[in-house]
Amino acid sequence: MSSKTDLKSQQGAARCEAISWQELLDQETVPVPLYLREDVNPDKGDEDLPFHRYISRDFHLKEKAKLWPRVWQMTCREEDIPEAGDHFVYDICDESVLIVRGEDNKIRAFINACLHRGRTLRDESGQVSELRCPFHGFTWRLDGSFSHMPCAWDFKHLEKVDMRLPQLKLDTWGGFIFVNFDDESEPLHDYLGVMPEHFARFPLEDYFTGVHVQRVVPSNWKVAHEAFMESWHTIETHSQILTFTGDANSQYDCFGDNVSRSVTPMAIPSPHLSGVDEKTTMKDILKLSGRMALDDDGGLDLPDDISAREYIGELNRQMFAEASGENLADATHAELLDAILYSSFPNFQVWIGYHGNIVYQFRPNGDDHETAIMNVRVLLRYPKGTERPDACEINVIDPNLPFESAPELGALGEVFDQDVDNLQALHKGMKTSKRGAARLASYQESRIRHLHQTIDKYIDAQT
Repeated sequence: MSSKTDLKSQQGAARCEAISWQELLDQETVPVPLYLREDVNPDKGDEDLPFHRYISRDFHLKEKAKLWPRVWQMTCREEDIPEAGDHFVYDICDESVLIVRGEDNKIRAFINACLHRGRTLRDESGQVSELRCPFHGFTWRLDGSFSHMPCAWDFKHLEKVDMRLPQLKLDTWGGFIFVNFDDESEPLHDYLGVMPEHFARFPLEDYFTGVHVQRVVPSNWKVAHEAFMESWHTIETHSQILTFTGDANSQYDCFGDNVSRSVTPMAIPSPHLSGVDEKTTMKDILKLSGRMALDDDGGLDLPDDISAREYIGELNRQMFAEASGENLADATHAELLDAILYSSFPNFQVWIGYHGNIVYQFRPNGDDHETAIMNVRVLLRYPKGTERPDACEINVIDPNLPFESAPELGALGEVFDQDVDNLQALHKGMKTSKRGAARLASYQESRIRHLHQTIDKYIDAQT
């Protein structure tokens, strides 16, 4: 193994001397969409990042008071609540939200608290015909209007009181349901910045959830979130995938305050390796990748006149076209292969692609700043013109069990477990560190710095 340390400058940031993702795009045989050509990484500085932002209870309380009440946060997908009465319970810190599909098919978000004594109306997601408090039986219709109460004769003082359930702002994008506690917040479409435009070729509302796994992980939510914001940890943490993962070739973009992107080219070996032949790259990606068309090499053999990237790209084009019933002749190898991962502030990440789009969400585990809920979905295409498959049920893994205990994750299970090992050790190391701060890379960890700079805009706001 050799390490390439020579750098070249592009957009004012240090870059690995190996072939860049933009140079790989130059090799495409179909027109490259403009959104892929964007290379936007403004200088984010090189200051240390204090560890108290992760381990301090006081900082968590600042986030609870000034961040989570003011941001658009993804809660679930429309397909999770397909029928009238279907509902989803979304908790963030001390807040609980009830996402309900009404008889009119409209989706609403209510504060999950009875207007009598304050008990949560629903403790878990499910299906009901009305919203009835389990404590005394105060009842609301699915649209939030008040229905009835027991012993109404004892509540004459409430006859002229508005008893509708308080609602939150709610909007959707790509089949995802977002809520915001701030009535004065900007519209969701504006908040998402470039994402609606960049995902125009990938209408995620037409995908379905084929894999859904959730687990509590032993770290602050930001530690977990940041593990998926850079690829260069692959060299040590995920060494089994280096033969087909261009970790140091990755591109990192920051679009405004709320959106960032990482792009890691696949089906090329890491610049940290030498002497990896194309056939090894081809066989390893088929065997070890969690997103490719096949889960083994199927006895395939790479022809001498084609690269592994070209071969796997064309294989995915064929397989993904069959899965969707669509003509993917204009799809780039980048869109068919690469890890193109967008993040919407503060905690939502989603891959672009034609099939097997991974979705991540990270949030505090209740009011505990030292553990987090990690939610993973894989969105799949289905044949055009056929009925959408039902979303799979969520598999909530016991925190004492590994992600590998969820067989539906395939090769991703091992990768996630390797990440979780880092999360626990990171959280512990931050507490014992005498420096008390991280020294971030200028480019490869720019998305992490971008995340914290946006957090500070909320924490430091006067209102």
